[in-house]
Amino acid sequence: MSNRWWVLAATLAAAAGFAVPASAAPHMSIGVYDEGQTFFGNLDQVFAQYQTLHVGVLRVNLYWGGTLGVAKHRPFSATDPRDAGYDWSIYDRTALYAAAHGLKLLFSITGTPRWANGGGSPNRPPTNYNLLRGFAYAAAARYSGTYVGDDGRVLPAVRLWAAWNEPNNPAFLRPQFVRSDGKWVVASAQAYAKICNAIYTGVHATLFKGEQVACGVTAPRGNNNPNSGRPSVSPVAFLVAAKRAGMRKFDAYAHNPYYGVPTETPTTRPPGTHSGQAPTAITLANINVLIAEVRRLYGPHPLWITEYGYQTDPPDSQFGVSWAKQARYLTQSFAVARRNPSISLMLWFLVRDEPAVAGWQSGLITTGGKKKPSFNAFRNLPH
Repeated sequence: MSNRWWVLAATLAAAAGFAVPASAAPHMSIGVYDEGQTFFGNLDQVFAQYQTLHVGVLRVNLYWGGTLGVAKHRPFSATDPRDAGYDWSIYDRTALYAAAHGLKLLFSITGTPRWANGGGSPNRPPTNYNLLRGFAYAAAARYSGTYVGDDGRVLPAVRLWAAWNEPNNPAFLRPQFVRSDGKWVVASAQAYAKICNAIYTGVHATLFKGEQVACGVTAPRGNNNPNSGRPSVSPVAFLVAAKRAGMRKFDAYAHNPYYGVPTETPTTRPPGTHSGQAPTAITLANINVLIAEVRRLYGPHPLWITEYGYQTDPPDSQFGVSWAKQARYLTQSFAVARRNPSISLMLWFLVRDEPAVAGWQSGLITTGGKKKPSFNAFRNLPH
């Protein structure tokens, strides 16, 4: 098969259509994803603010490795939550705060420890996926709702899980492509198939009722060009490649359908390719292309929007929209998602702007604490 098979697959899937189903989802949970505030803010104030916003679900990256990683050292028994190699303290604290304020947690397991990938960075896959599966089991067991923590308190239950973050983006998983037998192959999808399988199997091996594991968590676009300076893979091409590589099953598929340029509204379809083919980007406007491909490959599954947002100008004059537009687009985007019967979860990225303008400015409040109009827009969303 041609080394461009994955581009062809994405193009064919993208031609499937863009219409949003007329019937509405019976229920769509809403929430936020703001790691900076959740981990490093004044937690009493932060969680009170989440409560004021009527946040239902709070997404948190549960780092296996890296600076905030649980697995500081190689565990003697990967499946044992009490293993001395693990430090869960920041996540225990988060789980307790979330439960005290009536929030459900979505833990995204991500990041490889250096000891598990030959000394590489957290965006390099493990050399032994059984270790990742063991960690997923240990995490699901610890946050089962029956586990007694180090201070004698029973830790709250976490039933929502996700495998990694944006694996089609080299910032989070690399390499994206490798040469094999003279052809380019989507190495990120091959690694991710094993990541998804390991996390899904590890979480569900605990046999606790109501556990849901989402795979995918894909970035909205990719260049599908292994010879580029920053190779990445478009969402549908990545899904097809992961299926081909052996990604077996999941309870939901997750995606982050961000806009591409500030002139795009939540209903603006992404542009086609430079060669005139159908778009390969998946935004909120054409998310049914991805939903249709998930259904074709795996049957009907709910779709989780695990990140969405619009940056504002001020402070971001390059990629931001006005404060008024951000509020309007927030209301519109959640309404679009709610009308789609396949979408069961939607999370807004950032409650508070990141301090550096080079970061993300999609918060509902500024770095100085001033509420944007989007704050009330989010608070007034149907729940």
